[in-house]
Amino acid sequence: MAYRKLGRTSSQRKALLRDLTTDLIVNERIETTEARAKELRSTVEKMITLGKRGDLHARRQAAAFIRRDQATVKNEEGEESTVYALQKLFNDVAPRYTERQGGYTRIMKVGPRRGDGAPMVIIELV
Repeated sequence: MAYRKLGRTSSQRKALLRDLTTDLIVNERIETTEARAKELRSTVEKMITLGKRGDLHARRQAAAFIRRDQATVKNEEGEESTVYALQKLFNDVAPRYTERQGGYTRIMKVGPRRGDGAPMVIIELV
């Protein structure tokens, strides 16, 4: 198979990836397990590619996947404002990668999780 099942049903897996994708766009850096991060990388890259396209159809496709969470963004003057994750994706995150042809995320290994020893990583936007 071309994807990891992550020990969940398809609806649970889709919800998990939607939440992680939204969190990564909002926070630009999250800590999770290695298997989740490797699967998350593909969905985040697809969302950023949609953001780079920027047309109405791409915005609707991204809105169908990304949750409606709020993010805090700083403008040029240093003032903070609250926007939705979709707005942050299209207005802040995607324009950073106009010259880049993929590879928008970085995965750094942290070490095993205390308790069950699962390999933990930090996934962040480059």
